Amino acid sequence: MRKVRHSWNLTPRAAIALQQRLRSRVVRLGRPRQVRTVAGTDVGFARGGGVAHAAVAVLSFPQLELVDHVVARQRVRFPYVPGLLSFREIPALLAALDRLRVKPDLILCDGHGFAHPRRFGIACHLGVICGVPTIGVAKSRLIGEHAEPGGRRGARVPLRDKGETIGAVLRTRAGTRPIYVSIGHRVSLAVAVRYALACTTRFRLPETTRWAHRLASGGGPAPPPQRRP
Repeated sequence: MRKVRHSWNLTPRAAIALQQRLRSRVVRLGRPRQVRTVAGTDVGFARGGGVAHAAVAVLSFPQLELVDHVVARQRVRFPYVPGLLSFREIPALLAALDRLRVKPDLILCDGHGFAHPRRFGIACHLGVICGVPTIGVAKSRLIGEHAEPGGRRGARVPLRDKGETIGAVLRTRAGTRPIYVSIGHRVSLAVAVRYALACTTRFRLPETTRWAHRLASGGGPAPPPQRRP
């Protein structure tokens, strides 16, 4: 499941230079031809941040029922540096992805993609490495400015930085804070928003994120997915 390989034994300066080189490989348009499975990824940390617990949960689509999941535990070799979180998390995520029995057609990453200072967040990085369509779905804003989206489910406004649209601010449930959606790889922003909303049921976060987070935090098998309102 590798289209691009590179060393992970990098200094922060070298990691930034690699992001700047690899961002040209991000495909910012397109949509998956047929999506039967969607995956969520999340990474938790133990032992003072020294061990990563990387979880991948694969759900059927559009039913959003769990069909496969893996948690990989791996020692962390890269320091915590804002904007470089993919270098801490992706090595363990790749180990988890390699152990899946069911390969996902689309991956929703817990984090940003194009909505990143160098336009190469974890969703872009993972998508380029694996060659799989990816979407960044984040709980909070990293960069950019936006108006407040409308209060209804599905309301959205552009997330912009220096005059460029880098993502969308999406209301997934009335009366809750919005989420931040951006492209990762091989999807357009409109497609990314559509799938993020389609994977969200009664809760603010997509079911992909909820399942992966529970697994990464040691909560065991995730609760049954909630039916759409």
